[in-house]
Amino acid sequence: MEDRSDSFTTTGCTWLRPLSAITGIPLDQVNFIICQLFGLAIAFWFRLSLSPHRVSPTLRHAVATFLGISFVTFCFGWYSSHVLVLTLVCYLIQCQASVQNVHWYSMLAAVGYLTVCQVSRVFIFSYGVLSTDFSGPLMMVTQRITILAFHVHDGMGRKQDDLTPEQRRLAVSTKPSLLEYLSYNLNFMSILVGPCSNYKEYVDFIEGRHVQSKLKKLREGSSEPNGWDAVSEPSPVRAVCQKLLVCVGCMVWFFTIAKAFPITYNVDPEFMTQASFLSRLAYAFVSIQAARSKFYFAWTLADAIHNAAGFGISGVDKKGRVSWDLVSNIHIWEIETATSFKSFIDNWNIQTGVWLKSVCYDRVPYYQTPLTFALSALWHGVYPGYYFTFLTGIPITLAARAVRRNFRQYFLGSPAVKFAYDVVTWAATQLTICYTVMPFLVLAVEPTLEYYRSMYFCVHIISILAIIVLPQRPRSSKPEKHAQHSNNNVKEE
Repeated sequence: MEDRSDSFTTTGCTWLRPLSAITGIPLDQVNFIICQLFGLAIAFWFRLSLSPHRVSPTLRHAVATFLGISFVTFCFGWYSSHVLVLTLVCYLIQCQASVQNVHWYSMLAAVGYLTVCQVSRVFIFSYGVLSTDFSGPLMMVTQRITILAFHVHDGMGRKQDDLTPEQRRLAVSTKPSLLEYLSYNLNFMSILVGPCSNYKEYVDFIEGRHVQSKLKKLREGSSEPNGWDAVSEPSPVRAVCQKLLVCVGCMVWFFTIAKAFPITYNVDPEFMTQASFLSRLAYAFVSIQAARSKFYFAWTLADAIHNAAGFGISGVDKKGRVSWDLVSNIHIWEIETATSFKSFIDNWNIQTGVWLKSVCYDRVPYYQTPLTFALSALWHGVYPGYYFTFLTGIPITLAARAVRRNFRQYFLGSPAVKFAYDVVTWAATQLTICYTVMPFLVLAVEPTLEYYRSMYFCVHIISILAIIVLPQRPRSSKPEKHAQHSNNNVKEE
């Protein structure tokens, strides 16, 4: 879904090259889209024909694993061996390492292997991105390997009284078998683009307990004898169709708006020197807004695949309808209407935020925000632009907290004033996001510095001044640390 020279021949399957030529979409992206659409159809079959009421969990694990390996091999060819090697190595670590240290060994091995592969992309290919970029599946496998290792450590290597309620809920008390481990890490629903789910919830889904565990509260206090284990499983068709409509809208938006406003034009020398500050600001806003659509498409389609297989129930919404957002990676409306930096981050790449919170933010005693940003940057790769983005995000996050704590209460007196405040903070948030993520998109040092110079480093300066000048007001309440944070790595009041 982006313009790229096809000077590199994909290592994946070439059967669809004619379709790539007709549509003008690079072959690797055609392979990805076709695999995901095929996965969607397979997911319905998996839910209906391989229902846990019909077949054994072993067969469901085996089929999910086989399909996942087939998908990653189809898309990436021999590069898929990196995903398989990392998974098997970390399974050996899980088997051999003590439960007191398994999480650290797994983190070191997974993130280390991922980093070596990411380094090769920068130094071997000189910032080039091969038409076959296998780092996506490797990044997702790294998340699942590490979060499972931490949950095994919680369940077998720590006292229950030392765990938070969420850690206690997700703790794994028995090490998975090889088939269970492969199924969790390589299943067809999440192998290509994620998102990361929790091992216990995935096993509940495979073994047929997922619906009952998420919806049983509907029957609590009821005089009816039958619970959700005795009624038909809710149909995901409505949720899947809604998400597919979103995918279609994202594709249309990408091929109309994003193509007309390429990201690279933001760092075009002539544009930076001749266009006014406000023109460059407006172009950055439109181009980055449009570029998000490809992420919306990929993550929403992956969410739909999970739902089609029967996985993804989170409970019941306020209207009494089943919610299918357990593994949702984005909340598009909340992103587009975010009025704070935190709100934007909380609704973007949600499951990665949950992973960062689980393996870093909740585990380190000091400097939670900087260390979490550092891990996020390392996980994304070694392109310098990633580090510019995440390092820039640290002072912005701290400044946003200070501003919100010191000023927000003065604008809550009337609906009109509150609305005006929301409009201003929405514009500030969206423009700040554009400023922050630009290095993430241009990747290299030189264009990043040129862009920031053209913007006079304004957001950096404002953020640092806000941190220095504004008082750090005390929190209004003192709940336990883990209860006061939401499910993301960057928190504020």
